[in-house]
Amino acid sequence: MKKVLILGGAGVHCKLVEAAHEMNLCVIVADYLKKDDSPAKQIADKNYEVDINDIDGIIQICIEESVDAVLTTHLDPCQKPYQKICEKLGFPCMGTEEQFEYLTNKRKFKMLCQESGVDIIPGYTVADVYDDRVNYPVFIKPVDSRGSRGQKKCENRRQALEAIESAQKESSDGDCIIEKYLGDEEEIQITYFFENGNAHLIRTADSYRGEGKLRNIVTHSVSPSKYTTEFRNTTNEKIIKMLKKIGIKNGPVMMQGFYDNGVFRFFDPGLRFPGVEYERIYKKMYNIDFLKLIIEYSLTGSMPQIDIDESSVYLEGKRAEIVFPLISEGIIAKIEGLDKIEQNEKVISVLHRHREKDTISWSYDINQRLCEIDMLFDKNEKLNERERILSELKVYNNKGKNMLLFYR
Repeated sequence: MKKVLILGGAGVHCKLVEAAHEMNLCVIVADYLKKDDSPAKQIADKNYEVDINDIDGIIQICIEESVDAVLTTHLDPCQKPYQKICEKLGFPCMGTEEQFEYLTNKRKFKMLCQESGVDIIPGYTVADVYDDRVNYPVFIKPVDSRGSRGQKKCENRRQALEAIESAQKESSDGDCIIEKYLGDEEEIQITYFFENGNAHLIRTADSYRGEGKLRNIVTHSVSPSKYTTEFRNTTNEKIIKMLKKIGIKNGPVMMQGFYDNGVFRFFDPGLRFPGVEYERIYKKMYNIDFLKLIIEYSLTGSMPQIDIDESSVYLEGKRAEIVFPLISEGIIAKIEGLDKIEQNEKVISVLHRHREKDTISWSYDINQRLCEIDMLFDKNEKLNERERILSELKVYNNKGKNMLLFYR
């Protein structure tokens, strides 16, 4: 039996473990988490508690276990270690060191976009802030951190100087990005799947965020985006040309951006899928399992040819909704309704992020999400059907008070 090692044991990788098991593979999951805190480890055949950045340690595990492939598909911090491990072991990898650098480092991504005629968000330098040459508000963030950490909207120079220090601490290279604030504009997310050099646009989504201090957190997304046709007509080919220019041939690429008065401006890329369960929705619609394709490529170095209708991004007129209910600080004493929600025929997946007895603090990032609920609706179903399904959910703290905040 062949063995694969999956880097990263978060819940979003459970579907990767499931796909490997369906292919009769032995699955090992490795990251720093204990098994009880790592959903993917709990369903794997074997697991190791090791930091994903311990490249030599993971390579030694692969040698001792006679691992045939290493892969990761959805987790941002796993991308660069994955590439380094594959390179040293001589395993097939979905990208080169240069490609991962372009698609994890936000500054290098901006430069690539500018060179390729893809619109970006206008920005400033740290020196501009110190010299007071900035039109506020601006948005300051780390170069390569994730999960909304170290990000802040700034209304003046004092706030900006504080945010620069915070963002630099979260960046692997001590740098930060300073951009014109576009948070009031509509946000769009796109995902491609490359197969032997052929680019397929498989998802567009309109993203909606929380309010106030929760503004950095996406709480809800809808696919396809209402701007899908406009994006395909104006920007899609530019991005595909840009990705082919750096040699992308196989695997997923995702990007987040804003729709700014008729202009698509992108700011956050990844040589991976977004950290959600959308691939389950796509599989249900079209019987294409992207995770099995990636596993096959990781084992053989050859990506199976696939027949994807370019109109599949429209989901045959259906509407996919992904909701992240947010919760306040406290100890979760009781969660009610999730079992009933999971049984609803419109619900494709429920991914648990927190459980009863978990202690929640005010982090104002993705740790405020209780779970992820993925739904698929027919063309003519009303929006209040989503509200009806989600109304079953109740979350109480150890004092019997409601912890559920809202979703949009």
